[in-house]
Amino acid sequence: MDSKRAWIVWSVGVFAYLVAVTQRTSFGVAGLEATERFGASASALSAFTVIQLLVYAVLQIPVGVLVDRLGPRLMIASGAALMTIGQLQLAAATSVPGGVVGRVFVGAGDAMTFISVIRLVPAWFPSRRVPLLTQLTGQLGQFGQLISIAPFAIVLHVWGWSPAFLGLAALGLLAAALSVALLRNAPASSIPAAAGTGMKETAADLARAWLQPGTRLGMWSHFSTQFAGNVFVMTWGYPFLVSGQGLDPAEASVLLSLFVLVGIVCGPMLGGWVGRHPLRRSTMVLAVTGAITVAWLAVILYPGPAPLWLLVLLVLTLALGGPASMIGFDFARTFNPSHRIGTATGIVNVGGFFAALVTMYVVGLILDLLHNSGFSGGGLYSLDSFRIALSFQFIVLAVGITAVVSVRREVRRRMALTGETVPPLREALADNRRRRAQYRRELRADRAERKDSTKP
Repeated sequence: MDSKRAWIVWSVGVFAYLVAVTQRTSFGVAGLEATERFGASASALSAFTVIQLLVYAVLQIPVGVLVDRLGPRLMIASGAALMTIGQLQLAAATSVPGGVVGRVFVGAGDAMTFISVIRLVPAWFPSRRVPLLTQLTGQLGQFGQLISIAPFAIVLHVWGWSPAFLGLAALGLLAAALSVALLRNAPASSIPAAAGTGMKETAADLARAWLQPGTRLGMWSHFSTQFAGNVFVMTWGYPFLVSGQGLDPAEASVLLSLFVLVGIVCGPMLGGWVGRHPLRRSTMVLAVTGAITVAWLAVILYPGPAPLWLLVLLVLTLALGGPASMIGFDFARTFNPSHRIGTATGIVNVGGFFAALVTMYVVGLILDLLHNSGFSGGGLYSLDSFRIALSFQFIVLAVGITAVVSVRREVRRRMALTGETVPPLREALADNRRRRAQYRRELRADRAERKDSTKP
């Protein structure tokens, strides 16, 4: 473990995930061009991404089961190949049905990637490194959004639709080739984890993973923290900033780039914090979810277009949701045996993407209803329409917060039965202050002792 080969395997896995994120988020940048190419309404446009995410979410649990049985290497390579096929289809499509078929393939390939890459980490690295490497995997993969925002968007605007999506297909082909050539499921010296291969054993493992409240806590944590950022980056953020808030496309692209960069910077810090404070993971989830709620309230309730500083604050807050959602996978890892991690991770990963696809579709539906009623003032999008439509997020946030608090109680009750108690936060903070004060006193005493020992 933790060898040079381990770092090569992890690097290839991260690259494959980066490519998957690029394929997943590319349509968000192409939203306005897709409206013209396909003659699509707001709800039809959102349907592209909603169907893609629906495929992604539906496949999470089957993919998790397959990862536990077939191994990550085959799943990652197959996923990259499917995304390549999807982008080739999208490059040639000139109608909504043809475009949707392409996004279905992209969603299916994307579904196979992240769970498989996360499964590689505990197989190749010691447990002390896993929380940080999980965060790094998730956040380095977000560089794929930067590829969507900058190089892909430039090719799209300069050379057009087909060359841009053909370029994405070539990127997927490269990821597939590297995965086949360099990835391995585990070190040769490792002992394979015992996992049943029959249907009965598979169903039993799935049931055990779901009945473990730690898995459900991970799912609801992912549900609460991730969806708002996905909705913003993948569909409605760019139209909201350009058509709703009146920013020019360059400013909107900078804000979307900021979203990615903040997540990349904060991810390792949050991963280190989780490793040091494993009993406070759900507290961090609730804090980030609360911050997202407050930030959206401030933007939606602001009279008129929000000032740039407030939009920057919104993007910064939404960006924290990505690193915080990784906590859900840490719950899956720590509350399940190694042969069930893929299955549990699949259950967790359903949460955020299910919430995102429901929100994306409902927002598009509300925008269409407001446009058809004349509320939007003749344009497809208006600021007031966005305010009403995006307020649907508060319902989803409330559901997530309520579920996290409820399932956390069950988790802590079970922990108490095994003798592991979680002290109230105020007591933990007070104890932390006492320990810091004690450390400072000991440090001062040690310095004074060394100073006295140097006197003649």
